[in-house]
Amino acid sequence: MAARIDHLVTAGTFSLDGGTWDVENNVWIIGDDTEAIVIDAAHDATAIEAALAGRTLRAIVCTHAHNDHIDAAPALADATGAPILLHPDDLPLWKQTHPDRLPDGELADGQELSVAGTTLTVLHTPGHAPGAVCLHSPALSTVFTGDTLFQGGPGATGRSFSHFPTIIDSIRERLLTLPPGTVVRTGHGDSTTVGTEAPHLDEWIRTGG
Repeated sequence: MAARIDHLVTAGTFSLDGGTWDVENNVWIIGDDTEAIVIDAAHDATAIEAALAGRTLRAIVCTHAHNDHIDAAPALADATGAPILLHPDDLPLWKQTHPDRLPDGELADGQELSVAGTTLTVLHTPGHAPGAVCLHSPALSTVFTGDTLFQGGPGATGRSFSHFPTIIDSIRERLLTLPPGTVVRTGHGDSTTVGTEAPHLDEWIRTGG
C-alpha cells in the first residue's frame, strides 16, 4: 500500500518571550497501514497515538522547537519507542520546553527519511526559528512547512530567535523553487500550493510579511 497523509488538529498554547496564546496545530502523519512518521507532535500525545491506530511509529520529526510543536513529543516517544528528531540549531528553544530531555537524533539539510516506500527530504529553512526545517516528498507532491510558509505568507519573525530576511531567503530559495503544484501543508491553518504563494513574494518583502 502506498503512503498516505493523515491530518490531525490539536489545541493548546504557544508561549515565548513572556507571552502565551491559544493555538491550534496541524499534526501530519505519513505512512501506510503498517508504519508511519509524525511531523510535529503538538499538545496531545494520546490523540496522536490513537490516530496511529497501532502502526509502528518510525520517527517524530520536529519542524522547529517552539513549544506548541514539541510539547507532546517526549510523551509520544515514551509511548511508542520512536526517536525524536530535531535540527541542532533549535536546541536552545527545545531546552526552554524540555530542559531534562534531549531529542534522540539530529536533522540535517538534505537528509532523507523513508517510510512506507516514500522518501521525505529535509530542507533547512531558518528564519522563523534557527533550526526550522521543511519536509519535501516529490512522490506525494507535498512539502510540510511547519511555520516557515503559510497560506498567505511567511511565518512570524517578530519574536526571539527569528529573522525576517532569513525566512524570506529560505522561502525564495528552498520552497518557491519546488514545482508549482506542490501542496504546502502547514503547521497551522489551511494548506495551499507553491504556485499560489509564489507570485506574492515581492509583496511580502515590501510589507514585511
